[in-house]
Amino acid sequence: MKAKIAAACLSLTLIGGVAHAGCVTGAIVGGVAGHVAGHHALAGAAAGCLVGHELAVHKKKQKAAEKAAKAEVAAQARVQAPPPQAHPAH
Repeated sequence: MKAKIAAACLSLTLIGGVAHAGCVTGAIVGGVAGHVAGHHALAGAAAGCLVGHELAVHKKKQKAAEKAAKAEVAAQARVQAPPPQAHPAH
């Protein structure tokens, strides 16, 4: 059984890439949980891969939205800032 889990993790690592972010981590956790829950490591790994990928995509979108919101606030601050006042020369 351990060999099957290792083989599944290795194959997910080899075929996984940026497009499959979170899949390997989810598969490892799901595989272990499935094994402990009743020797369903492969089903757990598959489910963990799906969940891990969805969480990674959600996290990536959330970070992008936060970054866009910060850029919006910074742009508004630049527009609303009063122009610098020149000090008269003595």
